Amino acid sequence: MKGIIDRFEENFAIIELEDKKMINIDKNIIPKKAKEGDVINIEGDIITLNEKERERLKKEIDELTEDMWKE
Repeated sequence: MKGIIDRFEENFAIIELEDKKMINIDKNIIPKKAKEGDVINIEGDIITLNEKERERLKKEIDELTEDMWKE
């Protein structure tokens, strides 16, 4: 399952899942270098950063933003 780190609140990372559901995960079990906007993979108790997907989403957003300014 994939999710995006929406924000951090106290000891929790607030994650938006692919189905738009929001969950709280203890900050101690996500990678230390994780930050808001990062894509994570959740497989049972194992949480990893998905840098490839984060870069893909960033590129997609950059292209959409660029298209907005052209109009």
